[in-house]
Amino acid sequence: MGGKNKQRTKGNVRPSSSGRAAELLARESGSVPVFVGFGSSVTSEPGYVPAVHGADEVDSLVDADFRLVLRKLSKRDAVTRLKAVQEFGSMCQEREAEVVKGVLPYWPRIYCKISVDHDRRVREATQQAFEQLVLKVRRNLAPFLKSLMGHWLLAQCDTYTPAASAASQAFHAAFPPSKQPEALSFCKDEILNVLQHTLLKETADTLSDPQSVAEEEREAKYLRVVTSSLLGVKRLLFLLPQTDRKGLEARLTHLITPANFWKYGKHKTPQVRGAFFELVSALCEYTPVLVQTEAARACPAVLLSIDDTDPLVLPPLWEAVLHIVSTLPDCWTHVNAKKGFLPKLWVLLKEGGKGMATALHPNLMPFISKLPPGVTEPELDFNSTFFTSLIQGLSSERAMASPSESAAVVTAAVECLRYSILHVTGEEEEQRHLRAMLISHQLLPLLDRALGSPLLQNGPLFLLVTEMLVSWEKRIGLHGEARSDESEDVFSRLLMSFWEELSLLFLRYTDNEETDPKALEGVATLFRVMRYPESVARKQGHKKKSVKICYSELDGQEKKGAEGDGDEKPVLPVSDPGHERAAVFVKSWELEEVVCQQAQICLFYGHDKKSERHLTLLSLLLQSFHTPRVFTMLMKPYDETQEEDERKEEADNLKNPAVRFLLERVLVWLAEEGRSDTGHLVEMVFSSLHCCSRQETIRILNHITTMDLQWGIILQIIQRACADSDSRQNCSDWLKGSVLGERLLGLAEELCKVGGSRSGSVPPKSPHSWPLISLVLSQYHNNEPLIGEVYLEKILEKLHATLSETKGLSDAGNVEPLVSFICDVAATFFSSVQDCLLLASAEELLLTVFQLTAQDQLHTHLSDSLLGKLRKVCVAGVLALVQHTGYEVREDGFLYSAALWIKNQLFTASLDVKSLQVLVLAAQSLVETLNSNCRQDSPLLVQFLFLLTPSQAEWTKIRQMLPPQWVKRPLLSGRLRVVCDYPCMDVWKCNASTRLPTHLCACALLGRLVGTAVVLPKDQQEADSSYLTNLKHTAVELLYAIQWCEEMACTSPVVTAYCSLLTDWELSKGLAHSLVPVKDLLETLYTRSMEDGGLWSLTLDNFIRTNNLAVTDKATIRKLYKSSESLFPVSQSRLSTLQVLCPTMTKEDRETLTALAIAGIINWQEDDSVYGCLAVLLCCLEVDTPVQDEVLHTTLVAMMEWRNSKEDWFLFSSDLSKASAAQLVLTVEMLRFLSWLGTHSPTVLGGSHWDFLLCSMLAWLETASENVSSLWNPWVQLFVCEEAALIVKLNQFFTSPDPGVLDKLPPELTTEWTDFFVEGIYSLLLPLPVKITEAFTEPDDPLFPLAVLQSVGVALTYAPVQQLKQNSLPARFVVDQKTSLPENLQTLLNTLCPLLLFKARPLQIAIYHLLDKIMPHLPECDGEGDNSKSEDDAEEPCLSPPAPLMSVLSASEELCESILASVQVGEFAVVQPLSTEYSCILGYLLAWKLLLTFFKSSPSHLRVQYSLHLKRSRSLHKLLLHLFKLMPENPVYPGQGQETKETKTFFTESLCLAVDKSEGVQWELLHLACSVYYSAVQDVPAMVRLWWNSQEKRVCAAVEKFTIKYVSPVLSAQEISSVHSSTQTFDGMIVKARSAAREVIATYSVDDIFIELVIQLPQNHPLGSIMVESGRRVGVAVQQWRNWMLQLSTYLTHQNGSIMEGLALWKNNVDKRFEGIEDCMICFSVIHGSNYSLPKKACRTCKKKFHSACLYKWFTSSNKSTCPLCRETFF
Repeated sequence: MGGKNKQRTKGNVRPSSSGRAAELLARESGSVPVFVGFGSSVTSEPGYVPAVHGADEVDSLVDADFRLVLRKLSKRDAVTRLKAVQEFGSMCQEREAEVVKGVLPYWPRIYCKISVDHDRRVREATQQAFEQLVLKVRRNLAPFLKSLMGHWLLAQCDTYTPAASAASQAFHAAFPPSKQPEALSFCKDEILNVLQHTLLKETADTLSDPQSVAEEEREAKYLRVVTSSLLGVKRLLFLLPQTDRKGLEARLTHLITPANFWKYGKHKTPQVRGAFFELVSALCEYTPVLVQTEAARACPAVLLSIDDTDPLVLPPLWEAVLHIVSTLPDCWTHVNAKKGFLPKLWVLLKEGGKGMATALHPNLMPFISKLPPGVTEPELDFNSTFFTSLIQGLSSERAMASPSESAAVVTAAVECLRYSILHVTGEEEEQRHLRAMLISHQLLPLLDRALGSPLLQNGPLFLLVTEMLVSWEKRIGLHGEARSDESEDVFSRLLMSFWEELSLLFLRYTDNEETDPKALEGVATLFRVMRYPESVARKQGHKKKSVKICYSELDGQEKKGAEGDGDEKPVLPVSDPGHERAAVFVKSWELEEVVCQQAQICLFYGHDKKSERHLTLLSLLLQSFHTPRVFTMLMKPYDETQEEDERKEEADNLKNPAVRFLLERVLVWLAEEGRSDTGHLVEMVFSSLHCCSRQETIRILNHITTMDLQWGIILQIIQRACADSDSRQNCSDWLKGSVLGERLLGLAEELCKVGGSRSGSVPPKSPHSWPLISLVLSQYHNNEPLIGEVYLEKILEKLHATLSETKGLSDAGNVEPLVSFICDVAATFFSSVQDCLLLASAEELLLTVFQLTAQDQLHTHLSDSLLGKLRKVCVAGVLALVQHTGYEVREDGFLYSAALWIKNQLFTASLDVKSLQVLVLAAQSLVETLNSNCRQDSPLLVQFLFLLTPSQAEWTKIRQMLPPQWVKRPLLSGRLRVVCDYPCMDVWKCNASTRLPTHLCACALLGRLVGTAVVLPKDQQEADSSYLTNLKHTAVELLYAIQWCEEMACTSPVVTAYCSLLTDWELSKGLAHSLVPVKDLLETLYTRSMEDGGLWSLTLDNFIRTNNLAVTDKATIRKLYKSSESLFPVSQSRLSTLQVLCPTMTKEDRETLTALAIAGIINWQEDDSVYGCLAVLLCCLEVDTPVQDEVLHTTLVAMMEWRNSKEDWFLFSSDLSKASAAQLVLTVEMLRFLSWLGTHSPTVLGGSHWDFLLCSMLAWLETASENVSSLWNPWVQLFVCEEAALIVKLNQFFTSPDPGVLDKLPPELTTEWTDFFVEGIYSLLLPLPVKITEAFTEPDDPLFPLAVLQSVGVALTYAPVQQLKQNSLPARFVVDQKTSLPENLQTLLNTLCPLLLFKARPLQIAIYHLLDKIMPHLPECDGEGDNSKSEDDAEEPCLSPPAPLMSVLSASEELCESILASVQVGEFAVVQPLSTEYSCILGYLLAWKLLLTFFKSSPSHLRVQYSLHLKRSRSLHKLLLHLFKLMPENPVYPGQGQETKETKTFFTESLCLAVDKSEGVQWELLHLACSVYYSAVQDVPAMVRLWWNSQEKRVCAAVEKFTIKYVSPVLSAQEISSVHSSTQTFDGMIVKARSAAREVIATYSVDDIFIELVIQLPQNHPLGSIMVESGRRVGVAVQQWRNWMLQLSTYLTHQNGSIMEGLALWKNNVDKRFEGIEDCMICFSVIHGSNYSLPKKACRTCKKKFHSACLYKWFTSSNKSTCPLCRETFF
């Protein structure tokens, strides 16, 4: 009813919902039928939920929300039930208790149903909700307990643990532990009813509805409920009081009597079987009488199931087995042990418990203790089979793979063996045989197996055997306990027999030269465990399972414990290796006897047979048994071979057998050559020293040191001596002695030799030499070195000297291994030894390491890995330094020396960017280590930074060393007025050095370190004023360096790299203001600017702008200069400062400055600072300071006076190469003033004033044009730039003056400007770019006057077309150049076109603008020349565009092909702005832009000829390929905000090619490429279409996709718009456009004929063909109609023009047809589609006329000269 895909009833807009239906029933009382329920709150039967309010009295107690939730609980969908249960729990928690109580009558039925739900999530949520209900209703639950308790107990035994846990938690919430038995007793009958009914009557189909529940779910629910029921009975018995258990036996009889109950033991499901055996155990424990009555079925059900090894079944099964054999002594009467039980047990044991040994085997010993004699007789056979099977289980796959399984089998075997031996202590022969069998045939074979198995050796076997031997020794009194007389002899003989047989077992392994080393290791391990069992007990401290049977070690109650009546008492675990008894070792004298025997055998094989494995075993034996007896026995064979006199003499000298063994045996072995493994011999040395006094130990070790043994042996001896505190104490005198110290110092010297042959740089043969040095340096004990301190110092000095030599080597490759070893040693020393840097040699070593890390690898020749090692060593050393509490910065210390060295590197070493990075990285690492490990009040960091910072004198010195080329950029941009005399040309050539100036290096280093360091606390800052002063100076010097780099931008790659470095280090804007306040920086910068001016003024200006101080903090700036009078008299530095501050000054201050400046200008004869006054005046005027006209007039008059009396100030017709900078800047200021005056106050000027201005302008221009060779001088460049700026402003003024201004000017001024001055200006200005490019041929030369070209270029863009046509350029012609242009125009093209490819963007753009003005006028000349030609002379007329332009195109085309050769069509070629490639491509695209302008300006008949030339030269084809490599994939116009509705692209926005453009240059080439492509598809669509059709499929697809997406919509809209806005009219034809449909409709009518044509633009216009569809037509034949449609389609497809031009051509054709001119019978058109000619060539036979071009194609394609119609020969 709620299907998603079913048809809904009309008007029912909401899907069906049973929940909503229930809600409706609850809400709309009375509107639905009343549903009658069963039961009431009085009875305990489950009741149904009432349907509506008012059903009966009880129903009103149920809240409507609860009613809705309870209904949801009966839904089939599990998710619905889950959400409903969760909602129910939440409501129980949130609602009032009275409201919740109303639910109680209906809860039991619902709970009993959903507590056994098939979805485990629902069951868990049900118990959680029940807990909330219980917590809310408390005692009110009591009346409903009996109906709930059965399923509640069932839920506590749920197989899903979270659900069972939640049910138990709810039960604990309802009843405290003391009340739980009482509650269960109250409901025990009802509980048992539920459980019994489930176990005996329910099936899978009765528990669940077969029609609605799947079979798998039914079966799973049944198995779960049965399992829970079995466990529920067990839980009920466990929780009920003993009295209630007795009363319940009658009910339980009904449960266990039916046969189907006992069938659960054979159930196919493991969890059911496991629950069944758990219940049987509980019945045996709590109701033994009941089990006794059912013994006939209980015993076989349990005992005959022991072959069930399922992991879920085996643990409860064996618990049940133990309970059965304990509870039912006659159980074996119901089971045949020999045939039914024991065979299964033997199989189970042989297979190692089938992977369940950890659960099975701990039960074996309790089990055999309960076996009656009837089962175990004959005992010998039983025990033999039992232990054989048990030990055979070790061979099972699982036991061999799992240590825990193997340990369980071994533990069970030894425990059972120990138990069996304790019970056969009689003197009867049968028991003697049994004891012998257990030792000889079971225990010793088990040990034999262990000797060959590492798994068993590492297990608990040896420890368990040791414990057993100790227990036997205790019984015979070896450990001081009271003896047990009755069994003392038995255990004595038992021990003797064991040791004899064990000795024979060991002999089989040791008395064999080829024996397995693992077996020998096993022998040693067994001896070690017997000697030191406590060490193994600690390692194997795992816990064993506790069982109910134990035996006593000291009293003789074993039999009582084993044969007890089954009473259950808490006992200790059977075996716990961690128990204290394991600490007692074996004390039998036989053990040491066996050890001596084995030691002698090992000595024989090791000494005589040279068996290394036997020597290893001897070493292991001596580690455990280093007793005088053992050493005596070892020396006994040696003594027997000597003469008696020799023996006596040695005995007197060496009475200690251990010393004799050491000197005569062990040291001989150590001295043997070729011995690789000496660790066991070193252990022998220390085993022998255990028997020596301290003096003997020192004497022997000194002797060993002088023996010239291998260094590896010395290393092992030192390591062994430091292995424990006792050894260290005994050997301390030797370690600190001179013998060892001198030997180690000699080793260090040998290792560090890097002599002339450099062969010493290769490490010695011994690989242990460097680890030995590292050990003695780093091993400290109680803050004392391992060796003598004197020798420690000498070794460190040697390492330092070696590293120092390494720094001076030109090639460190040979010494890299040596340096690597020293690194390892130093790292260990610094990190391990506390206060290691208190040694002076250690500080020197650390300084050398730091120096190596702080130098570039090109200098040190160290590898990356070695450098990384050195850095780690340095960090470790600095850490050790700062962690010493009393360390201070002293003159000979590390920090002092490191700071001076870094400073020296900055001042003396020429650093490149990489070297600077390395130095800063090393210094930063040092500062970071100090930062993170020093206390906050530690002065180390401040002192270190203080030492690094240059003094004021040093700052000044390195600042003056900065190159002066920075002046050029701010000077030419007008941001700085500066006078510097640098007459030499070489000064202005930027040095192409890769080295950074010292000032930049110092600023970067200190800025990075200060930024890394933690800011000092305020109180410490105030106390340390010198630190703050240094910090402020560092900050301003960094700002100065940043400003220098900004002014030097793009002049040197090294400066660019340095700027990137500052950006990466977050220093590109100076230090953070949290370090130095803005106010302090501002004051310091102002002071420096007033003192020095220049770059400091620019730094101040940048600082004010960056921090927006002109807006936010004007008052602070005002306080700097206090009053404007303080800036006078004007000096050079004050002028620079004033220029910076002027925009931020108040109006009053600026007016005061203006007055002071005017006064200085008026009194120019007395005041020699005319330049400064004029500059101040201009500064004020540029920021719109109000000045009266009289003041300006006075200034101008004064200037005119200078013209008369100080003409040399104007530099007219001067040689500027001889003019000083001061003279040039005065002229520049006059230029600027006149420029400002002509622009802002032209009405102030009278006729004489204008004459003065214009004549001076022309004179200065003439001076500039005569001094092109002096343009290397920045001040000359400034002069020319300002002259060009004056021309631009005059052009702007006279071209578009403000309204009303012209009336106030002299009447003849405009005429004079147009007729005289313009011609004079451009006759001088036009040749200037050519002169500049001839004088300065290299655009990348630092002396190249690019700024002049930019300024002149801007001025040239105002050149009138007429002036260009009538230019006075020197004639320039090319040999064999065909042209129809006048000489002036040809000269202009020949002069300017080549400059399109000159690498100077301003010049290229300026030339483009000049040529763009002249291009539309060039086709006129070709048109005039074309009229003289006969139409018939050339069959296919072809005409070239202007030759100079085509030459540029050809040259740039080849360059572009080489640049873009590797780029595929559709890919985007990245071109670096302003690079050589950029200039080449820019010139190429500008040339094409000009060519397309020329093409568009041409008439139709010439356009055909030009296009034919382009087609033949394939120039357009190459252009289009290049464009699709240059245009971006996504040509989105930059700088758009997100709020833009329509995305702007390079096709929708017009291209602005400004000469002086400075921003967005990186987008210019992309935009230009898009613009050229748009012009091409607009002006030559037919040629573009032809190219597109000829390309391969991939290129076609890419071009079409791009064009459709970005070009076609714009072009189509423009075509339609041009039709709308067209002013062209046709006689007899009306043209309309539909923009939405991209259609143009042309209606042609003449007389009675009416034609309508529909022109449809394609989606990919203009790549696709334009479709011409027929509209209405009247009076035209079908054939003629088709011909005309075909003609129009042909015109639109093949003509390079707009739709209007195509329609005009078509109309002309139709008009000619109506005039009587017949069609050409080849092209069926009157007017030719290409050359627009009429049919003129007539056949003499048929008289038909044809187009000349059509006939030419006909003859060439057919290879005949016959008429196309009559086939007669055509004459």
